[in-house]
Formats: sequence, C-alpha cells, structure tokens
Amino acid sequence: MEVAIEGLDSDVSILKKVKHDEEVLNPTSEGGSSVSLSSGNINSDTSYHDDDNEGDDMVDEEEEEEEDDAFDYDDDGDYMFENIEEEEEDHYLSMQAQFDNVDLPPGVEASFSWLKDPVPSTSVTGGASYTGAMDPQKIQEISISKGKDVASSSSTVVQEAVSGSVEKKEEVVEVESMKKFEEFKLFDIVNDYSDHHFNSAGFQGQQPPKSWTKKIQDEWKILEKDLPDSIFVRAYETRMDLLRAVMIGPAGTPYHDGLFVFDVHFPPNYPDIPPMVYYYSGGLRLNPNLYDCGKVCLSLLNTWTGKGNEKWMPKKSTMLQVLVSIQALILNANPFFNEPGYDNMYTGAEGEKKSRTYNEEIFILSLKTMMYTLRRPPKHFEELVAGHFRTRAHAILSACRGYMEGVPVGGGGGGLIGEGGSKSFKAAVGKMLNGLVSNFTRYGATGCDQYLPLPPL
Repeated sequence: MEVAIEGLDSDVSILKKVKHDEEVLNPTSEGGSSVSLSSGNINSDTSYHDDDNEGDDMVDEEEEEEEDDAFDYDDDGDYMFENIEEEEEDHYLSMQAQFDNVDLPPGVEASFSWLKDPVPSTSVTGGASYTGAMDPQKIQEISISKGKDVASSSSTVVQEAVSGSVEKKEEVVEVESMKKFEEFKLFDIVNDYSDHHFNSAGFQGQQPPKSWTKKIQDEWKILEKDLPDSIFVRAYETRMDLLRAVMIGPAGTPYHDGLFVFDVHFPPNYPDIPPMVYYYSGGLRLNPNLYDCGKVCLSLLNTWTGKGNEKWMPKKSTMLQVLVSIQALILNANPFFNEPGYDNMYTGAEGEKKSRTYNEEIFILSLKTMMYTLRRPPKHFEELVAGHFRTRAHAILSACRGYMEGVPVGGGGGGLIGEGGSKSFKAAVGKMLNGLVSNFTRYGATGCDQYLPLPPL
C-alpha cells in the first residue's frame, strides 16, 4: 500500500533551511571547523588613551562598554557555502532525510508524487485505523506539520551541538593562552619593530661600527642572564639599536600589579652617552619622574642631576641597570617624595598625609593604565598582558575593595587600616570597578563580579 505525499516542495525548503542553518552555525573547510575567540580588535598602539583628562585629575567617568563578539569570520568576512554543482546531490539528500523522518506505519511506502498518481490510502495514527480516500489537502497539511516538527527538532540539536563545540574550543584557546603566558620568556629577539617609538631613528641605512655592535650584543647577554622575573625585554634582530621593556609595578606601591611599557634606543655613539628611553604614558602623569609626554627623568639617563655613579658611566653602566633603577627608584612606595625638595619641605605627619593622598591619585591613574594596556597591548607582549591580568585580576580587585574600606594604598604611605581613603577616592575606585571587571572577564578571569559593589536596596 502506498501513500502519495504531495506538497513536498514546501517540506524540502524547510529541511534545506535546517541544513543551511547548520552550515552557517558550523562552517567547515578542508582543515576542519574553525572557531576563534575575538580579542576585541586589540591593536598595538600603546600610546592611545580614551580619556582627555590631565595627568593629575581624578577619574570621574565610567569605563565604556567593550564589544563582545565571540567568533571570527573567514578571510573574506563571509561564511562559506557549497557550490552549485553540489545542489543536486543536496536536494536528493534533503528529500531522503524528509522520508527518513516521516512517521509512516509498517508496510506503507512513500512515493514521489511526480512518479505516480495519488491513490486512495490508509493511514494509521496513534493506534487508531481508518480507511477511505484522504483529502490531498489533508495529506499536504500533515506533511507540512511533520516537516516543521522535524525542522524544529533538528535546529535544536544543531544549536546544542554548536554551543558545546564553541565552549570546548574556548576552553582549548584559554588553555593554550595560559600556556603561552607561563612560557613567556624574560628576554627574546623578535623582528617586527613597526610600532616602536624610535623606529625612525638609528644609523639610517649606514652600517654600525663593529665595536657598537659588540657592545649591544654584550647588553643582550646581560639582559638574558640577569633580568629579574618582573621585567620582560624584547630586542630586534634587524634593528639592534631598539629595545622594548615591560615591567610589573612592585608590591607595596601604588603601582602594584600594573604593567608599564618603555621603548629604548641605543644611539650611534653608545655607550659614550646613555640610551634614550620613552615611557608610554597614555597621556597620564603618574609619577614625578614619568612625564605625560613620555620623558623619563633619571640621573642614570643624564636627564636629571646626579653625583658619581648615579650618572651614566660609559665603561660601567648597563641597560639592565637602567631598567632596574626605573622599577626600584621611580615606581616606589612613596612617589610623592620623588619631586625635588619635597622630602625636606614636607616632613612628619604632614608629609605622610600628602604622600597618602598622592598615592590615592596615582593608584587611580595606574588602574586606567591597566585598562588601556589591556585594550592596546604592546606588540610581542600580547600573551604577557592577557595572562598577567587574568592571573592577577582577583588580587587587583581585592585591593580595590580594601582601599574603599580604608586600607592605605600600597601600604607604603603609613597610617592604620581605616585611616586611608578620602570620599572622592573611594567613589573613584567604585566607578573603576565596572570597567576593571569587564576587561578582566574578557581576558578569561572568572568570578570577578563578586567584587562589584552591591546595588542599593
């Protein structure tokens, strides 16, 4: 006995839509499926900063929301589709899928309407049987209804499968990212210097002297051997006169857990004169020795006064000494007293109070520096930036909550818990939390929401 099913064009289009949805949700190529996490279109312009505030201003505005795209398209920006030559085969497979899912009783065949004319049929549904000629319109309605059920079920299965696949791929990407961070070298040699501040300086096509080249190579060896685990350096194979360093702000200071980026240039007459150093400030003045224009004020660089070995000594001073001095002498616990004369001008309780207030202002600027560094990581340090803030997110956010409760910033300004934190400072930290949580979460940190202030009752 046969049942002639008509109106199959509608059913076919429904099932082809299911197939198409599956292809779009899970595009494939010869190399298999490819789903990649988006990093928010991050570029390497570390000098960019969203705010136009002066370096000494407090933060008054909320951080802007970031885009949260989860997938990348193919190279052309479009999904891939099958070519026309495969349409005929797909049409047949779609039809076969339709008949495989039609719930026909035993002994009943389904035939193509264009091969045979419809004949009176018997249909069994839910255990009840009846005979007689069925209205072709009824057959079509039953078929369409069944097709919709199949399409809905198939779509749900596809969505669940794709969701599970994406979550698995995200886990793989996160594991790989953490592995790159853990294996990130303190010193390495790279090639691309296109975003370096001093990329237009140097010998301008002239061959450097052998003595200069040997001195730079000696500097590389010292850095590779003796760098502390909180300073990371990248040298450039084709531009030996350039260097980039990223250092972690020391614990116990208002710079704790921050990342600070410096570009270095070895001039042609190096080491007779010290290297040139540029700080990526983002337009913020967060230290008396670090100008918002990028100038680094340090006796060892001959950019400030000094005596004896405080100044650059061509036969003894090294690039490693410069980097360690910046981290220890500039990014210290009480940067207020880096300002010339302040250590004698402000003493005792008055000096401590001013130092605590200054640390509060600097900490806010340090938080802002964290966020723009996340958004614009320096080239060749992307894995370091992402991994560092993913692993230190809770420590940073916990410190923020502590400072809002009166803990002195960094612990270096003196005073007891509960004494620190002006109302304006606490309000500024509270405003920063949303942006910090959003940025840290985007880079894989979990459980950050617990540090957000509770909404008012």
